[in-house]
Amino acid sequence: MALTAEQQQEIEAARAAEGRTRRPVAPGLEALLYQAIPVLDHGFLRVIDYMGDDAAVVQAARVSYGRGTRAANEDRGLIRYLMRHRHSTPFEMCEIKYHVKLPIFVARQWIRHRTSNVNEYSARYSILDREFYIPAPENLAAQSSVNRQGRGTVLQGEEAARVLDLLRQDAMTTYDHYAWMLNEDEAGNTVDESRQGLARELARMNLTLNTYTQWYWKTDLHNLFHFLSLRADSHAQYEIRVYAEAMLRTVEAWVPACFEAFRDYRMGAVTLSSGMLAIVRRMLAGEAVEQAGSGLSKREWRELMQVLGREAGA
Repeated sequence: MALTAEQQQEIEAARAAEGRTRRPVAPGLEALLYQAIPVLDHGFLRVIDYMGDDAAVVQAARVSYGRGTRAANEDRGLIRYLMRHRHSTPFEMCEIKYHVKLPIFVARQWIRHRTSNVNEYSARYSILDREFYIPAPENLAAQSSVNRQGRGTVLQGEEAARVLDLLRQDAMTTYDHYAWMLNEDEAGNTVDESRQGLARELARMNLTLNTYTQWYWKTDLHNLFHFLSLRADSHAQYEIRVYAEAMLRTVEAWVPACFEAFRDYRMGAVTLSSGMLAIVRRMLAGEAVEQAGSGLSKREWRELMQVLGREAGA
């Protein structure tokens, strides 16, 4: 990721400005505010604004008039109780706003999380940058043979080189055509006075999905945790997972007690069906249970054995 000198100056100016407030602030997140965290080859994520902190969650749960005088361990215990028992509304009292630069195909996957507010860079009014996502060689993989939404083995040799060349060539060619159709430079000036150029809202349809876009994305902490539980998971697509992992850093700096509870009860936890739980109880009682007599499908049995750290046939 390379920010222009002008963009870097804007960030530094924003970070240099300070104002007095009676609102609670999170010192850890204040240290990260406005800074661009690099993601992928040209992308980034940065926190623009936030509201609330760990104490705001506690205050909402207790519906108190102030921030309270209880011990920190009591507040931590309450937050963990709320997370453990899925009491979501106290977490909705905290909000955060991100500025994200990401490939269009990642944005189209991201936008499926509808519990947020989004304002995207408009190619109807502005000209998109000549920047494209090209996967690193280690992330260039074949289609998985067992997961229709996943990747298999990493491509090697001439095939990998050919794929990377095609991705670059296609992206550059379509952008060249986009620029020609616009007949404008990046400043909006006409390039060839002898022709009009195509409207921006039409010229953009020619661009590849690895072209970078930008947006402001605002959500509350409860829905952010839902997003992260899916997109920071090891099974999530790599290109969106790295954005979620960058977000995890900001959440830990913002609401460390809430982050700890989320890590313990969501990220590091599993959910068992009633049938799975019954199998575990039978095993604890000393019974030798096999898939054929378990009442579970082969896939569900395999998932349970994986959670328990056992071989599927054991």
